[in-house]
Amino acid sequence: MTIDNLNIFCIFKTTLGSTFARKIQKLLAFYALIRTFVPQNSNGMKPLILISNDDGYQAKGINRLIEMVRPLGKIVVCAPDGPRSGSACAFSATTPLTLTLRRKEDDLEVWSCNGSPVDCVKMALANICERKPDIVIGGINHGDNASVNTHYSGTMGVTMEGCMKYIPSIAFSLCDHRADANFEPLAPYVKQMTERVLRDGLPKGVCLNVNFPGPSIGGATITTPEQDHPEGDFQGVRICRMAHGTWYNETSRCHHPRGYDYWWMVGHYRNDEPDAEDTDNWALNHGYVAVTPTRVDVTAYEAIEQLKNWEI
Repeated sequence: MTIDNLNIFCIFKTTLGSTFARKIQKLLAFYALIRTFVPQNSNGMKPLILISNDDGYQAKGINRLIEMVRPLGKIVVCAPDGPRSGSACAFSATTPLTLTLRRKEDDLEVWSCNGSPVDCVKMALANICERKPDIVIGGINHGDNASVNTHYSGTMGVTMEGCMKYIPSIAFSLCDHRADANFEPLAPYVKQMTERVLRDGLPKGVCLNVNFPGPSIGGATITTPEQDHPEGDFQGVRICRMAHGTWYNETSRCHHPRGYDYWWMVGHYRNDEPDAEDTDNWALNHGYVAVTPTRVDVTAYEAIEQLKNWEI
């Protein structure tokens, strides 16, 4: 019994009798036990979790993410009203933004915004969240955000924006572009990583880019023989760096019947260091969950002294 509970027990015993006081004591003990199963932040409140993505609020990935982390706190979702893949850290400077409440339940609000993923985070922080979130989560993305995709990704844009606001932030992505992708195998990993970040936080200026390997079936990014593993049969978790990679053949030219040419952005990705075993591409290609700590500060510190010698 804690000192506070002991004092309460003595007060009730003196005023109302020992039997009633014992009942109050049991209720207090039960309440204390329940509190140990409900996550709380340092202020004793349920953690506030802000979620966004770049696939839109109706995407399966974000809705499965909501279900996975809902037991961990109060959820605010602010996501684009449609797909915004490739938005990176773009925000709307010339277009007015709107918010639409799509769903409201106990400890859950889902809003859509007509802007970019970063717009969604900014709008939520300024106009929806009752207090500073304890964590920002991007995803779950349909498709990987490993290697240089990190720089193009709207999902990572969500996470970088949270990190720039000094909020611990994580991005989750699955190497499967299908609209009906199976996110169930990700659930224990997503929950565990979210709980750990809520508990321990992250270093200032660092967010997490988490990519899950997808199934070796049509529509997935996993294609090589060594990647042929059952869906969700992850080999483990690897903490790794970004791979050096390149996109090539990135445009496809077409001719319009009205006489002009137009282009689609397409492309193929090449891993430029396929034998390097410490990269996110290698981890994903071998069935591992790839966790890449990512910095907001992109300064190349190792080049500073060299550039000082330029005498410019």
